[in-house]
Amino acid sequence: MAHTPDTPGFLLGLWHGFIFPVAWLLSLFMPDVAIYAVPNNGGWYDFGYFVGIVFLGVGARSTRTVYVTRRVRR
Repeated sequence: MAHTPDTPGFLLGLWHGFIFPVAWLLSLFMPDVAIYAVPNNGGWYDFGYFVGIVFLGVGARSTRTVYVTRRVRR
């Protein structure tokens, strides 16, 4: 399959992964908004999308560890 120079690649996949939560919410109400670009250039777009979601977007939320100490009264 031949791809044109403007076919989304790694960088657009990265961007689409990063804005996934907003795009998903908008796609529920706006039929012209999509969360994934089709056609794309394949593996590099998918890799960028994955990195955007996991490391920059939804998966990048910092976790907070809470330690609770319980005192038992007797």
